[in-house]
Amino acid sequence: MRTHWLWVKNNWKRLPHPIRWIVASSVGFTLFILGIIFMFLPGPGIPLIIGGLAILATEFAWAEVLLNRTKHHAAKAVTKVRKKKP
Repeated sequence: MRTHWLWVKNNWKRLPHPIRWIVASSVGFTLFILGIIFMFLPGPGIPLIIGGLAILATEFAWAEVLLNRTKHHAAKAVTKVRKKKP
């Protein structure tokens, strides 16, 4: 499994743009939509949303901006929760 991930990591930019775009769009939007669904059902909603945005950010600038905003708000929320702990 690790060798497959390394192949993808090393060769992702070598793939033709239309193939990268289709793969990133399909997988990213699927994870993003599942994350939204799991916000209302039991499941890992927030990690799926962030994962979907991370995949979409490999090909889309708007997703990168949204991912950075999400990371910023998540960091603020974590800081706020840590301050409330006794």
